[in-house]
This record gives sequence, structure tokens and C-alpha cells, in this order.
Amino acid sequence: MTEPAPVSWVRVDGECIAGVGTRGAPADAIDAGNLRIAPGFVDLQVNGVDDVDFARASPDEFVRAGRTLAAHGVTAYCPTICTAPLDTYDAMLDAIGAARRAAKELPGLPEILGVHLEGPFLGDAPGAHPVDLIRSVDLDWIRAVLDRHPGLVRIVTVAPEADPGFEAIRLLRANGVVVALGHSRADFETARRAADAGATMVTHCFNGMGPLHHRDPGLAGAALDDDRLTPTLIPDLVHVHPAVLRLAVARKPNVAVVTDAVAADGAHTIARDGAAFLPDGTLAGSRLHMDRAVHNVVQLGFSVARAVEMTSTVPASLLGLEDRGRLTIGARADLVTVDPDSGELRDVWVRGTLVAR
Repeated sequence: MTEPAPVSWVRVDGECIAGVGTRGAPADAIDAGNLRIAPGFVDLQVNGVDDVDFARASPDEFVRAGRTLAAHGVTAYCPTICTAPLDTYDAMLDAIGAARRAAKELPGLPEILGVHLEGPFLGDAPGAHPVDLIRSVDLDWIRAVLDRHPGLVRIVTVAPEADPGFEAIRLLRANGVVVALGHSRADFETARRAADAGATMVTHCFNGMGPLHHRDPGLAGAALDDDRLTPTLIPDLVHVHPAVLRLAVARKPNVAVVTDAVAADGAHTIARDGAAFLPDGTLAGSRLHMDRAVHNVVQLGFSVARAVEMTSTVPASLLGLEDRGRLTIGARADLVTVDPDSGELRDVWVRGTLVAR
């Protein structure tokens, strides 16, 4: 399929796109010249930035992390909270809710779209999550959290073995929450039944799940085979082998890139070999930024347009957002310019304001 001509200019009115074109830029437009204009990146899973852990960040740390994310092309994101005691979530959600409100008032900060709860309702592939805190679903707790924090929880990763009747999946979907399957050794058919119940995403495909086997495809196989499921991938070239990344991206149009970035403090989480590890050597997350993710995807042999689609359009669509992830009139003027050959990031606009060059 031939890709459409790349957008070479965008005209901005306030915080929105007022015009786009492929040649002959008006005088009042953003003219990319030899670069490519693309929608800003949307990260659906980011636990922390540099030394900032979103589970315990102060208001100033959220601002600092937001500015770093914007400098790497991220114009919207979902702070991610990993498995913790049930009675600690309200404080974390209150802090993120306050940061979300503050970000809307400060120019140049990426939007906090809502929280991704990665746990505690996980299964038999815990990864770096504390095993003693992983548990089966608690429907009353889920209802209470959704009631106390309306509209804040946007994604919840659930293992099917923690929700054998899929009641939590149905409850979350009924409340507009995206349900991701992950940290699970569910088999192929169970994963498909979870999709029947409303799951639409698979968290960091290939990581935190049983292996893909030719007679037992499991959750990874369902992620690649079932068009209802959007697999997310961490293209840091550590979490997933480049050959497997190429296979997955070639197979599924609706692949989303996430960073799964974590803060590294040198004690609990250690940065090493391009990723983050627990002291016992367990892979605990990435040290990836979204602009490097785009570059890595291009280096795997895919076009810049495809890389941008996976880091912007697909994530936005997964959350049902029509106002970003695309260069259309009326969409938010969250923009980046990238090198058309390498995918290297050059400029970033958040809500029409130039924040990085």
C-alpha cells in the first residue's frame, strides 16, 4: 500500500490545528521544510522518568518529569502504578489527579490522560511485581476506586487467572476503562474469552506472559492473532529481540509502542545494559524515551510513518481519543517534526506552543 504524501505544513489556531498541507505552506503556518510533521507521541505505560517515580512523585517532580517527556516528543501520557497494597492506591491517585489538573494550567506540559493501573490483579507471570501483593480481583474495591476518582483510571492490566469469571473486565469496560491483559500465563482460548468480555489491549507483549509456542500460542499468540487485541511493545531492543519485534509489527496493524520506563534509584531499581533491573537481575522496565523508540522502529526496517502510527495514532485510538494522534483540522496542535529517513526527533509543540527544538 502506498503511503499518503507526508504533511509538510500545519497551521495552528490557539491550541488546535486549523489547516494542513503537503506543499506550498502559508506564511502563518509551521513549515517543516525537509522534515516530516507528525502528531505528538502518546505513551500508555510509563512508570517514571529519570529519578521520578510516578507512584510517589511530588507536584514539582511531576512538572519536571513532564518537561522531560515533552522534550522527547511525548505530548500525552498515562502515569503507571505497579502492584501495591490496596489501601495505598487512593493517595497515589489523589496525587496524580492533582498533577493532571496542574498540567492543564501550565503551558508546554504534556497532558496526563489518566492512570494505568498495572496490577495488583495479576497472575502467574509477575515479573518485577511483588508476589506477596498480587491478588485476585476485588470488585468492591474497583467500584470504590472508580467512584472516588471519576475519569482518572484509564487502563487496568488484569490477568485472566485473577479474574476467572471476567467480572472485573466487564465492570471496567462498562465504566469506560481500557482493559489490558498481562502478567499472565493464560492460554490462547482464555485470552480470547477475555477479549469477548471486553479486553482490548495486551500489556508489553512477550514480556510478563508465557512464551509463544507453535502448539500452545498462549496470550502472546492471541495478541498477534486476535484483531480485537492491541498488543503493546517495548522497542528498547532489550525486552524483545529485534527479529520478534519485526514479526509482531509486520503481523499487526494495531501495534502500540510503550516505553514502560521506570525510575532508577540505584538501590531498588538499577539501570544497566539499556534497561532497568531489580538487584536480583529481574528485568524491571526500560530506560527508553519515545523518540528513541521511534528511531529504533525505523532502524528495524519500518517507515517513519509506521513508527509514528504506533507511537501516536494507535495509542490515541485505543483510548478512544479523536482529538490527537492525527493531523486533521480541529485536532490538538500536539506536534513533532522528525527526520524523514531516521525518525530522529527535531521539534515539539504541545497545544500549539513550541517546547523543544
